[in-house]
Amino acid sequence: MSHYCPVTQFHDLPYLKMLQHIMEYGVDKPNRTGIGARSIFSYQMRFDLSDGTIPLLTTKKMFTKGTIVELLWYLTGDPNIKYLNDRGVHIWDEWADENGSIGPGYGYQWRKWPTFQPMANKQKRYPFNEEDQTYDTWYTEGQSIDQIAQLVDKLKHKQDDRRMIVSAWNVAYLDQMGLPPCHMVFQCWVGNGKLSLDMTQRSCDSFLGIPFNIVQYSMLLRMLAEVSGLQPGEFIWNGKDVHIYENHFDQVREQVLRVPYRSPILRFARKVDDIDDFKVEDFIIEQYESHPAIKAEVAV
Repeated sequence: MSHYCPVTQFHDLPYLKMLQHIMEYGVDKPNRTGIGARSIFSYQMRFDLSDGTIPLLTTKKMFTKGTIVELLWYLTGDPNIKYLNDRGVHIWDEWADENGSIGPGYGYQWRKWPTFQPMANKQKRYPFNEEDQTYDTWYTEGQSIDQIAQLVDKLKHKQDDRRMIVSAWNVAYLDQMGLPPCHMVFQCWVGNGKLSLDMTQRSCDSFLGIPFNIVQYSMLLRMLAEVSGLQPGEFIWNGKDVHIYENHFDQVREQVLRVPYRSPILRFARKVDDIDDFKVEDFIIEQYESHPAIKAEVAV
């Protein structure tokens, strides 16, 4: 059982500071959704998780169950939203096809990154380059790569590795995805027995999306630390195109005027040793006090 120091974190503060910065210094730009947005480029927030807290926002009520269920769905590697819908979560419905699939995004790339290899007895086709007589090569699908399993193994046995990276940005598959990954890559680092995680997000819906992204990856950090026998360190969030949609301006103005409560604590209901063994009921959020929810429409 891990022991943490008394709660001292107000994780809303760097987030509220970011919202204010975007509203004051952002550039109004068009985008693919057709809803204008105020945007900045490249912004970083850091969250110290060593006291057991997580950046679950207190300046508006958060849909905690949905955050947990989505994270566990990613870890299944299944691109079908049935897992979500069966648990009352519908945040991906807009991007799924008629069969419920979002395509080979996020969890699929985390757990089943495709590989290809030359066929053993390939036949040569007509040369496509008459000068050097090179030929097309036939390929077949090889064994997929479980990036999460590789990461956990390194966290347990090779903690100084500088390649503890998981990517969802598979360029060859972007056109097959319902939505190309926004939170596209993360890297882990271990120092003095503490695990830190740095995530890069290419496109950042600051009012609706980022609050879920920062708490979700903080939960993932805690899960990875739990199964690897490490203590939590820092979660670092790196946003690239960081924006606020114009139909969220009023909601942002309301939220930044609210006074944050102390950040809540996350603990696990039992000792979990396998990253695939976590259940929704294992996540216990304590001391969570928040202001009321603020509703806003998603820009699809």
